[in-house]
Amino acid sequence: MDYQNSLAFAQEQDRQDPLHHFRERFYFPQVNKQDAIYFCGNSLGLQPKSAQMYIDNEMYKWANLAVEGHFKGEEPWVTYHELLAGGAARVVGAKESEVVIMNQLTVNLHLMLVSFYRPQGKRFKIMVEGGAFPSDQYALETQTKFHGYNPDEAIIEIFPREGEHTLRTEDILQSIQEHGEELALVMMGGINYYTGQVFDMEAITKAGHEVGALVGFDLAHAAGNVLLRLHDWDVDFAVWCTYKYLNSGPGGTSGVFVHERFGKDPSVLRFAGWWGHNAKERFLMEKGFKPMEGAPGWQVSNGQILPMAVHRASLELFDQAGMENLRQKSERLTGYLEYLIDAVPVGKDVIEMITPRDPQARGCQLSLLVKRNARQLFDKLMESGIIVDYREPNVIRVAPTPLYNSYEEVYRFSEILHECLEGC
Repeated sequence: MDYQNSLAFAQEQDRQDPLHHFRERFYFPQVNKQDAIYFCGNSLGLQPKSAQMYIDNEMYKWANLAVEGHFKGEEPWVTYHELLAGGAARVVGAKESEVVIMNQLTVNLHLMLVSFYRPQGKRFKIMVEGGAFPSDQYALETQTKFHGYNPDEAIIEIFPREGEHTLRTEDILQSIQEHGEELALVMMGGINYYTGQVFDMEAITKAGHEVGALVGFDLAHAAGNVLLRLHDWDVDFAVWCTYKYLNSGPGGTSGVFVHERFGKDPSVLRFAGWWGHNAKERFLMEKGFKPMEGAPGWQVSNGQILPMAVHRASLELFDQAGMENLRQKSERLTGYLEYLIDAVPVGKDVIEMITPRDPQARGCQLSLLVKRNARQLFDKLMESGIIVDYREPNVIRVAPTPLYNSYEEVYRFSEILHECLEGC
């Protein structure tokens, strides 16, 4: 796409954008009595205006049906999670039976590790990208300890080459091959939260399976951001949150993918609870866990109806927009942001983009390493009505999301960035 550094160009792109009207279906925070330019969907997505209606529906049922809301009405709570399976499956590229919405992200990661980290003999190690999100690091650390291993010995971290910020796929695959006989699990983020790099999940999964390891992904920054084909890629399991690109509220519920080959195998070990038990026998209250088929067999507790209601509102928007369409716009929108940042003359000596330049190797987030006065620049952007986020020691993450951000916002961001840099 041939970009132009002009407001007129940006406004024309918005007029031609078939997804532009979706921004009207979200609330934007106010800064200086104006809508903020919100480029922080990688931390917390905006609130869909329809979310209130979905919550009000469940509050009405609670008020008027109380406990009977579990079983009465068109959408009883006892099967509410089933309403989300189709939309969630379309977001992550799975069969409906392979996904379930439940709990929160790190809780689900621990539940998956119970089933899919099964160290035996010399095959006890887990491979992860260096600098993974801390919650993932803590989960892996404590899981290895739970099995009696020293995390320093059991966890293999892969780091970029000296002088580089991102991992090369060839280095990941080579490391898997080198440690193959020791690997029980390859567990990586689908997208690295810090750099915004998208990993080649299909190639990593294939390489892990070839050496006899299981492969899982934390999709916190990938779900709703990039195209995923979890079933086709033969991924063993994945987890994700819904409060970032999936716009389902602070502390929102989480999603789980379990490949059908495991979902159809009731012998797979898991930490069980009554909501994963055979639904036809659940209320008989008898001993002897019999898992439901598919990912729902990993449920532990009954559904979080109010967070799920918000997620339902968001999934409806994703279905209407379509992930293919959102990804196409995202590549163009983020490409425009990259073009404009490169065009800021005063930024060339101050800002280094550490996110890959290849559109296929990134989502909508660009991570900017600021070489001096990083916090000052961040504060100025925020005061000017640009909501981004800051990661220590000196990275500003900028994420124009295709569902509600515009080309004009990207253009205005570049103007404000130029002004702020001149003052730093």
